[in-house]
Amino acid sequence: MKPSNQIKLAVIGTRGYPYVYGGYETFVKELSERLVKQDVEITIYCQSMLFQNKPKLINGIKLKYLPTVKFKAFNQIIHTFLCMLHVCFSKSNVVLVVNLAAGPLGWLPRLFGKKTIINTDGVEWERPKWKGLGSKYFYFGAWCATKFYDVLISDAQAMRQVYLQEFKAESEVIAYGAPQFKERDIEALAKFNLEPYSYYLIVGRLIPDNNADFIIKEYLKSNSSKKLVVIGDVPYQDGYASNLKSLASDQVVFTGYVKNQNDLLSLYQHCFVYLHGHEFGGTNPAMLKAMANKCAILALNTRFNQEMLNNGEFGLFFDKDEKSLKTKMNEIEQSPVLVESLRRKVNNGLGEKYNWEFVSNQYINLMNKLLMRNSL
Repeated sequence: MKPSNQIKLAVIGTRGYPYVYGGYETFVKELSERLVKQDVEITIYCQSMLFQNKPKLINGIKLKYLPTVKFKAFNQIIHTFLCMLHVCFSKSNVVLVVNLAAGPLGWLPRLFGKKTIINTDGVEWERPKWKGLGSKYFYFGAWCATKFYDVLISDAQAMRQVYLQEFKAESEVIAYGAPQFKERDIEALAKFNLEPYSYYLIVGRLIPDNNADFIIKEYLKSNSSKKLVVIGDVPYQDGYASNLKSLASDQVVFTGYVKNQNDLLSLYQHCFVYLHGHEFGGTNPAMLKAMANKCAILALNTRFNQEMLNNGEFGLFFDKDEKSLKTKMNEIEQSPVLVESLRRKVNNGLGEKYNWEFVSNQYINLMNKLLMRNSL
């Protein structure tokens, strides 16, 4: 028996569409563009200050623009609160939240008969950027999410275990999709004064969670003949990011954001080794992009990275202690056969669960099940 209601999905917690800033925005873009082709009516809530032009419809996706404040500590919380109030009086019948800041607000749309889903993302309360009160709020938000939402979604089995152990709460595991491989030429490298396979690569926001500071310091101790290229930035004034960028030199290259996708994929595909220092997330989009683009990967040894690389089958690991990364760098630079072997087999680790079509179908099935409860 099919549910009588068409899925009318509202997405809350991202900066907006088609604005692509990080993992949340990429996730919402990839998922929504697929769902709308399967007769799902989608509304994405956007932060109005980020959009000069405010069309109401793009690619069949409805857009709602609501205000917030520029202060980063309260930016998402205030915007999400306004969105949750607005969605209560909308025609949406399913609400997908992609930010734990909205954990305590999950009861609101349920009062108005909406089905609610929250994607738990990473271990927010352990991230260095949320110290003190921020950490306590996100822990409280995670606890609330387990009580106030119809369904929790974890994007990795390791994240599911976190919620089982910490809150004794079950969650559905739906991963994050990987991009399709498209071979890129080396011409883009000239823009950055780089040669193929002459550099290590870091991709991610310049925040403490991603450990770029640790990686750069260990790289400088290694006396490597390779360069280190850091792609990413933060869209606000920040002491941590400024201190990192002060380490720029002929050997340590900061590109800022690379918005041209051809350039970005070329930088992935022609790096010597991709270095992944993300510590507190589940399925990481930057790592998936590295896997899809056939990078040799050297990743921080976490339960999440172990899951993605199948316990070392598709990449190598370093520990967050003195000499571990430096030693690994020295070893792999002496072993080109190992690096080439990793490049050949890495995207075999993607499989069905990291396929966007499979991911979007899982979401549709989940939403249909939720709506079915009303029609039985």
